[in-house]
Amino acid sequence: MVGKARNLLRPVLQDLKPTSDGAGQVLPLVLVACSGGPDSLALAAVTAYFARTGRIRAGAVVVDHQLQEASAQVAESTAELLAGLGLAPVEVVRVSVRAEGSGPEAAAREARYAALAEVRDRLHASAVLLGHTLDDQAESVLLGLARGSGTRSLAGMPSRRDGYHRPFLGLRREETLAICAAEGLQPWHDPTNTDPAFLRSRVRSRVLPFLEDELGPGIAGSLARSAAILGQDADYLDQLADAEYARLAETPTLAHNPAAGPRQTPETPTAEEVWLPLDELRDLPAALRQRVIARAVVALGGNQPSFERLQGAEVLLQRGGSAGPVQLAGKVSAYRIARSRTVPRDPSSYGKLVFRRTAGELPAPRADLQHRE
Repeated sequence: MVGKARNLLRPVLQDLKPTSDGAGQVLPLVLVACSGGPDSLALAAVTAYFARTGRIRAGAVVVDHQLQEASAQVAESTAELLAGLGLAPVEVVRVSVRAEGSGPEAAAREARYAALAEVRDRLHASAVLLGHTLDDQAESVLLGLARGSGTRSLAGMPSRRDGYHRPFLGLRREETLAICAAEGLQPWHDPTNTDPAFLRSRVRSRVLPFLEDELGPGIAGSLARSAAILGQDADYLDQLADAEYARLAETPTLAHNPAAGPRQTPETPTAEEVWLPLDELRDLPAALRQRVIARAVVALGGNQPSFERLQGAEVLLQRGGSAGPVQLAGKVSAYRIARSRTVPRDPSSYGKLVFRRTAGELPAPRADLQHRE
């Protein structure tokens, strides 16, 4: 079992290059995000093995979400255990979880990744390793199905993205328990993993076992395999959508008004709108059209729109004359303006679907916008 885990991690480490500390080349630093649970603790033990062989430097980050009474003690005990494995540096980071507009799980995840990113950047780490397993992947796919999510969500968690790696997506949870036993490690078992108050916990403790009883013990592997297939499809569609957005999107900038003070610097964005040509947008297949619309929203600082909101934006493509606004996600609205003598607007905006960043109600169309491709 330990050998299998090492074989899963080895390709990740082989891709890492030595870094420079100013005095010369040093081995790449790899950080393990470790909660003390069996998955991440097994990953830490396997990573420590490669550090002992002199291939990498290995450290760890323990994030204390402060959501349980004994969380500080668990975090410190985990840090001591990791140091005993030879990992260095080992940092304990305490975060505050604020569930504003999102559930506690999403808020905790956001706080955790922010903490990991801060330590990674400060220590100039080459990679952050996450201990998610095949079982976690299967749970993610089921959650995506239950929420009616799209291809990207059903693709589950990527094995690598933006410096984060999940080498254990090919391992089952019982295999990480076996690795801990083989290494003589006593993992901590998070009580929230079996708390029915959390949706993922119910999927883990009730839904997946039921499906395995009814459909066979290979259901988790089948779900993970579906995620891998859908991940390839989603990556390809995203590449096509990126190319179409780059080809179609136009961004107007505010004309400088001397009365408003000094001209803004390039570091201060002045774009308030994104324009997409109606005719060319209509001609795109639905899978690409919706992704291009979503990119316009995100480009203006909005959130990824839901399927229902994307459909609302698409309705604007079916109408004649002025239409909208349709409120999307993150204070971004979409609308279309027909040619009118009462609206002093750059003619190049006609025939376009206009996405506008708003702070509340949709502002009146501005006359001080200069078009820029």
